[in-house]
Amino acid sequence: MKIYVGNLSYLITEDQLEDTFSDFGEVQSVKLVHDQESGKSKGFGFVEMPDVDGEDAIQALDESTLSGRNIKVSKAKVRGNKRRQNSGR
Repeated sequence: MKIYVGNLSYLITEDQLEDTFSDFGEVQSVKLVHDQESGKSKGFGFVEMPDVDGEDAIQALDESTLSGRNIKVSKAKVRGNKRRQNSGR
């Protein structure tokens, strides 16, 4: 299961996020999203876990505090392969 984690501190690391989620089971991967130009964190990321572990983590961590921030944790939405198109205006 792919899990969305939002409202993260810009200083949090992938290791810290993995440690937080590993309390609920096996963490398969962690990916923080960074700005392509500056390299700075965008304040959200994704964690992959087995379904049962992921559900437990979502229930326990949504609206909890991590590094001083009230984080949002939910099942990631499936994203289409759409690209932004210039409207020509």
